[in-house]
Amino acid sequence: MAAICDLSLIIVSWNVWDRLRDCLTSLERASTATAEPGLRTVTGSDLRFEVVLVDAASADATPALVPTLFPWVRLLTPGVNVGFSRGNNLGYQASRGHTLFFLNPDTVVEAPALAILWATLQAQPQVGVAGPRLVRADGQLQESRRRFPTPVTGFFDSTWLGRMWSGNPWSRHYQCRNWPHTFAQGVDWLEGAALMIRREAFAAVGGFDERFFMYSEELDLCRRIHTAGWRIRYVPAATIIHHGGTSAAQVPAQTHIVFNTSKVLYYRKHFGPGWSEILRYYLLIEFGLQLLGETAKLLAGHKPALRQQRIQAYLRVLTSRLRPSSSTI
Repeated sequence: MAAICDLSLIIVSWNVWDRLRDCLTSLERASTATAEPGLRTVTGSDLRFEVVLVDAASADATPALVPTLFPWVRLLTPGVNVGFSRGNNLGYQASRGHTLFFLNPDTVVEAPALAILWATLQAQPQVGVAGPRLVRADGQLQESRRRFPTPVTGFFDSTWLGRMWSGNPWSRHYQCRNWPHTFAQGVDWLEGAALMIRREAFAAVGGFDERFFMYSEELDLCRRIHTAGWRIRYVPAATIIHHGGTSAAQVPAQTHIVFNTSKVLYYRKHFGPGWSEILRYYLLIEFGLQLLGETAKLLAGHKPALRQQRIQAYLRVLTSRLRPSSSTI
């Protein structure tokens, strides 16, 4: 008879060995081994968990050193970079926990965070997703709670327009600015760096939509879970360190493309082709203006290496046309 596994931690990793090692070390320190291979118990509780690591064809030390240094981790190696959504779905399919915890490899986790999020789901059966307060390594808050975007929100989120008019009502609503981040609250969706989800809720909506290679996938997932009747809960008493952007920093141009095509895909899926096309053209105009600005700075001799790097990145974005596809990093 298989041993009881309360929680499956699912991590998708790509060329971030140093961060991944710190993440797995933090989980090891926050737990003790059990007699069952691959199962550990959270310190100070009887919460039993496993870790399923999906390595997206890393070229670093990950495939060689994880089995050696962390033999209790179940390592899946699909052989190609399957992306965040597909990787998490593969981890889910291989997992056995009653609850799922999707975790980024550049996080540091302590025992209380796991126990608090778990207790939230146990105490509130209507909650399908619970997420922690995310902070940077220096303790600075990383905003992670959100309301669902409206058709207008995409023109202000991570755009020049949003930076120029940061106090606009759409961004204020989207970023939950009417509630302090220290207050436990129901939200529409949470950043995907650390999401604890009931297995039944995840299964009911069919998991992550694999058309989202990465970015916007957790927004889409939470929206479908919310539509299915579950609540989303922000739990600031649970704090997790998230360094952020580690994988994306390796390929800045492709990151721009994937981030924005995922945004357009979300709009097409939930607001229709009309809104998605308007947003796509708007984003292309923004990148075109940025390209002109970087070209002017290059001609003026200002930090030429940086300007050339950005020009190449923006040219790649414009060439891609930000059309949702199966593009990968």
